[in-house]
Amino acid sequence: MRRLRLILGDQLNHQHSWYQEKDENTLYVMMEMGQELTYTTHHIQKVIAFFLAMRAFAEHLEKQGHQVLYLKLDDEKNKQSLTDNLSWIIEEYKIEKFEYQMPDEYRLDKQLQGYCGAIEADFEVFDTEHFMTSRTDLADFFKGKKQLLMESFYRNMRKKHKVLMDEGEPVGGKWNYDHDNRNKMPEDTFVPEPKSFQRDVTDLVELLEERGVKTIGNVDSKDFLWSVTREEGLELFDFFLNDCMPFFGKYQDAMTTKGWSLFHSRISFLLNSKILSPEEVIRKTEEYGQNNQDVPLSAIEGFIRQILGWREYMRGIYWKYMPDYAKENFFNHKRKLPDWFWTGETKMKCLSHTIGQSLDYAYAHHIQRLMVTGNFALLAGIDPDEVDQWYLGIYIDAIEWVEITNTRGMSQFADGGVVATKPYVSSANYMHKMSHYCGSCHYKYKEKLGEKACPFNSLYWDFLDRNREKLEKNHRMGMIYRVWDKNSTEKKNQIIEQAAKYLNKMEEI
Repeated sequence: MRRLRLILGDQLNHQHSWYQEKDENTLYVMMEMGQELTYTTHHIQKVIAFFLAMRAFAEHLEKQGHQVLYLKLDDEKNKQSLTDNLSWIIEEYKIEKFEYQMPDEYRLDKQLQGYCGAIEADFEVFDTEHFMTSRTDLADFFKGKKQLLMESFYRNMRKKHKVLMDEGEPVGGKWNYDHDNRNKMPEDTFVPEPKSFQRDVTDLVELLEERGVKTIGNVDSKDFLWSVTREEGLELFDFFLNDCMPFFGKYQDAMTTKGWSLFHSRISFLLNSKILSPEEVIRKTEEYGQNNQDVPLSAIEGFIRQILGWREYMRGIYWKYMPDYAKENFFNHKRKLPDWFWTGETKMKCLSHTIGQSLDYAYAHHIQRLMVTGNFALLAGIDPDEVDQWYLGIYIDAIEWVEITNTRGMSQFADGGVVATKPYVSSANYMHKMSHYCGSCHYKYKEKLGEKACPFNSLYWDFLDRNREKLEKNHRMGMIYRVWDKNSTEKKNQIIEQAAKYLNKMEEI
């Protein structure tokens, strides 16, 4: 039987059971497609990273003896559509059976389901053999429960997979050491030079330009730094464990202009494209902790929680609530994203640095995404559709299943509390507490009123005031409203007026 097996760009799993046997009647198909370059405007480094990783994976399969058809973006036979390409390939190669792995994006899942319902060839769907849960495990775990607490899910995952466990109890006696991982980084802290991989990608930059592909962000075409192969991914992860892990936990929330990756692993692209598996990353981290007892358990546990807990949890949320989740807008926010989100040209140091770094590297760590750009977007009442598109496009690791749950859920509280128990908003006080930004900013972090007052201060209180009806009964918000109510009516009005000035001239702040 002549068989076609489709491999999507984020299904680069070297260890998948598909590849255990070689069969000359099995054709593996990979495509660079216009449809995947236009559903949002991607960072140029994101596009290049996926193309490089896909090409390297196809080459790996060929070296293993598999039959591979790889359609490059400028291939004259490439129709730039997944289903149009599949149709001519099935006809030309006389395919009798079509097989694919379950996509992680709802959009592609529905596209392939619809296509299979219309073709004459037999078809079969396979698991990607990547995640440590199925699509429905989270929904099943929380069945009948009102709150979907990540911590409960995470503890269950620890028990189920026997991770950081000691005779049924958590290693160290505690499940969660997050409290120990919220330190501001001293300015004299030594930060290791980021591990990078040099490549000349001029040919890909020129390809995108010739094809008229619209992108955002910057790239050094002579020195592309991201890891895109399994060998490089393992090398990058080893660097993280040996050079960064000892300080990762302590400073994982810290923000500074001293470096762009600090002590973070930067393996999210490798995980989300399935070049590395969560299982191997977790087991290697656990083993490293056992062999290096001087490294704080808070760092080991905190890193594992992000993968075993948060990543799997977010995937479960995605498949439980899509497609309706993509339309949630709890606060009915409608404002447009300021133009400076595409340039970084704002007088607010925290935002100019975070956005500038994102444009330069297609990367920002989780607190920069949540408490700088996300915090501002929520306080300013930006339409979550616009926020989604920005995050989905600008970050190298952004695939909808993990982006939208973090953005629309965790960051923007647009789901009304499915993911987060309260909105993640803050005034300038948090920024000063956790970063080095405020000292070199145009605005004064202590001031609420006046031309030099940090916009985060008045926007914070204005957000709480205008959404009081929706938030004041939240058990985690009551104390904040009591603080607000201690102000006189006159002071409240002054702060709200200050916020209105900033919102009315948002392009200029």
